[in-house]
Formats: sequence, C-alpha cells, structure tokens
Amino acid sequence: MANHGGKSVFISSVVIIFGLVVVGASFPEGFANAAEGALSTITGLFGWFYLFSVFGFVIFLFGLALSRYGKVRLGPQDSRPNYTFFSWISMLLAAGFGVGLVFYGMAEPMFHFIEPPYGDRTAETEAAARYAIQYSYFNWGIHQWAAFSIVGLIIAYFQFRKGQAGLVSSVLSSITAKNPKIRPYASWLDVFAVVATVMGVATSLGLGVLQMNGGLNAVFGLPENGFWQFVILFVMFCAYMASTWSGLDKGIKRLSNLNMILCIGLMLYVLFTGPTVAILETITVGIGDYLQNFIGMSLRISPYSDNEWASSWTIFYWAWVIAWSPFVGTFIARVSRGRTIKEYVFGVLFVPPLLACLWIGVFGGAALHMELNGTDIGLAAATQDNITVALFEMFELMPFTGLLSVVAMLLIFIFLVTSADSASYIVAQMTDNGSINPPLYKRIIWGVLIAAICLTLIASGGLTGLQSASVLSALPFTFILYMMVFVLVQELRADRKAMLTQLYRRHGETPVGADAFEAELLGEEERLRRAPSVVNRRINS
Repeated sequence: MANHGGKSVFISSVVIIFGLVVVGASFPEGFANAAEGALSTITGLFGWFYLFSVFGFVIFLFGLALSRYGKVRLGPQDSRPNYTFFSWISMLLAAGFGVGLVFYGMAEPMFHFIEPPYGDRTAETEAAARYAIQYSYFNWGIHQWAAFSIVGLIIAYFQFRKGQAGLVSSVLSSITAKNPKIRPYASWLDVFAVVATVMGVATSLGLGVLQMNGGLNAVFGLPENGFWQFVILFVMFCAYMASTWSGLDKGIKRLSNLNMILCIGLMLYVLFTGPTVAILETITVGIGDYLQNFIGMSLRISPYSDNEWASSWTIFYWAWVIAWSPFVGTFIARVSRGRTIKEYVFGVLFVPPLLACLWIGVFGGAALHMELNGTDIGLAAATQDNITVALFEMFELMPFTGLLSVVAMLLIFIFLVTSADSASYIVAQMTDNGSINPPLYKRIIWGVLIAAICLTLIASGGLTGLQSASVLSALPFTFILYMMVFVLVQELRADRKAMLTQLYRRHGETPVGADAFEAELLGEEERLRRAPSVVNRRINS
C-alpha cells in the first residue's frame, strides 16, 4: 500500500507537471498573461491575509521556542544533531536563499532607491537610500524564513520524533483519518507539494541560467543566446548529477560549505576594499530601522492610496516563500534531526536572515554610497536596465574586477547546483513515501526532469508564466499550514501529558542519563508529589 501510494504520487505529479509545461511552452505569452493576471488578482484580494499569516507564523515560532516545549528534541530525547552548526547553516542558506541573494543583495536596494516604497517617494535621495536598506532587510529577514521554519519544524517533529513519513499528508493524517470522505484524497497533498516544488525550482534554475549568461556576457563578452544558455544548463546538470550521486553528506554538504566560505570571503573583500565606514554605518542604521519598525512593516499596506509597492514586493515574496515551503521546509527538516525546538527556531529563524542582512548591507550599502557620492556612476540605471549585469557593473568600480566577477559567477553556479541537487533529493523523498534516503534512481529521474523542464521553458520563453503559476499555490497552502500548526500543538500537548503521566507514576525513580528536558519533568513531578490534590490539573495543563 505504501509503495502504491508513492507510485501514485510520482505518476500524478509527472502528469500534472508535464501538462503545465506543455501549455507554458506552447502558449508562452498567453499562459504568462493568464498566470500573472490571476496572481495579481490573488495578491490584491488576499495581500492582507499573507501579511497576517506570515507575521503570525513569526510570533508562533518565537513563542514556541521560549515555551516549555522549547527543550523538546526533533528526534528521540537523547538524540543529537547530525551536522555541525556551520554545515547546518550552510545547507540552510543553499536551500533557502540560493542564487537570489547574490543578485538581489545589491540590486534590490537599488530598485527601492529608484522607487522608494513609502514616505515622500522622492527617488535617489539619502532618505530613499535609508528606506531602501530598511525594506530590503525586511524582505530578506525573519519573515521570509517563517514559512520555511514552520514546515521544517513540523515535518522534523513528526518524522524523527513520531516515526512518521516526512510528508504533508502524514502530518495531517490525524485529521484525514477522522474524515472518511477526504481520506482517499490525502495523497493529493503530497502531489500538490511536489508540483509546487518542481515548478518553483525549474523556474529558479532557468532564471539563474539567464543571469549566468548575463554575467558571462558582461565579463567575457559571450553572447546572450540559446546556445550558451544550453551550455550553461548542461554544465550545471552534470555538476548536480555528480553531487546527487555523491549523496547528501558528501555532495550537498561539501558544496554548501564551499558556498558559505565563498560568501564570507567575497563579503569581507567588498567590505574592506569598498567604502568600509559607510558600509558599517549602513548596516548599523539598517538594523536599527528594521528592529524599530518591525511590527509596522509586518502589516503595512496602502488601503488609502494606489501605492502597489507592497503587492509588487513584500506580498509577492511572502507568497513565493509559502509556495516554496514544502521543498525548503522538508530539506531543513532532513538536516535538523536531533536539535531542540528552541535551537531549531533560533537557528533557522535568525541566523540566515542575519547573514542576508549583512550581505545586503555590504553590497547594497557599497552601491548606494557609490551612487550618492559618485559622478555618473550609473549603478541605479544599470540595475533598472538589466539586473543580470548590475552586480558586475559594481565590480567594475573596484580593484581586481575580473577576479571578483569570476568568484561571483562561481558562487552563483554552486548555489544553482546545490538548489537543484537538494530539490531532486526532496522531490524523490516526497515521491518515495517520505523516505529519509530515497533511491538514487528516483533522485536522478527528478534531476533529469527538472533540467528538461528548465530547458523547454528557456527555449519557449515560458519561464515567467510558470513562475507566476507556481506562486498561485501559496493561497491554498497557507490554509494547509494552519492545519499543520493546529496538529503540531495538539501533538506537543499530548506528548508532554504522556511524559508527565509516566513520570508521575514512577515518581520515586530517576531515569538513568536523564537529559535537561527529562530533568525539568522530574522537577514538575516533585512539585506534583508535594501537592497530590492538583495532579490532574497539572497533568492536563
């Protein structure tokens, strides 16, 4: 039955994805217009809902980490993490940010500098520069990781502590099992997650190929055409197939560690060879503005004006991360076994956003300083004209231009390889009944399919339409996330109640090797022993 379920998810997913790709490739303009129109309507009608939901996820995660459940481990209570903190964070960055941060780290502040989000909206001023950093921090900060963190936490808890399959349908099995009418359709939750993941990864990989081609054109003069895009994709395909063959602990882990080293090295170089003091001041004031306006930015839209900035940026971002959360969340769960809920939340929700803000502060701060204090620098115009070459235009103003550009393209390349590799791994897991170690042939099949989809859409010009279509999945999946949170809370309460009951019944015994959480429960037991009349009230709280 289990194998049949995995097979049906695999076949259904392939059929749906194939149908969408055929439509997108055959009618690229019409499909793109329809998808973008639908996305615009959804974000216009439900933008407030996305803002409330993501902010709510942030509050829930923070509260959970500081609650009595914070010491619960994502696995047996005596388990410990499989990866070092450095490798863990490196893999989180590779799956969660990917190539987007390399380009938008410098480009997004420039976009907001040209078109300020709020205030008097006068472009290219000092006030606009400050707003640009503040809202870039917000868009790439804690909120962006909230949906990833929610999905990863819930799947890790059920997979490693409860021994269930790492699937959305498994998490919601307690709900679907009580409703015979919807039970046969539970596997469609997994199909939904697979389709959203493959569409999102394929479009991101395709956009990354176009960006790589733009960088090669800016640095080496290679033409931007289908031939070179095919060559870039083919090289990427060979690289991530080799990584897939090596497995998670060798391929993705090593590439992620290398990426982290390159990121830190490139960031430090720009910091110390660029306008160092201005960059440090930018980071400082940016963090201050971000923290001071955290709640206001979380729920800010423009109901009394025609300002559509929030829909174009923040709301689109939130929809995109929710649509991607099955993939990124499942991957985060896979590499987070053994960590406590508190350690997980503070690690996932705060460390990657902090690194993103440092990156944006360095590259965006340097670019803004050059633009405000230079003469005919043209970085803002270059960003607006062609985002794929904006970063390389900034490197033209710095020492060792060629070396910087090569390192940046290597960084982009490795990010794309790790994203495709981790995606093929997770989709294989989703179509293999949530197996922690899906068979190699399934990982290879999905790797080939993702590359084929990407190539087809690049050749037909259908990338934009599929990207918009994939983001549309965010609305129904937000409701699924609410159900997953509800189930998690119920299971955590039941888990604690069972442990307290068990400990109370043997209150005279001390478990050998009791860890911190068990010690806390024993302390609770001692209080119950002194006041037996409140046993039931304490246990049921």
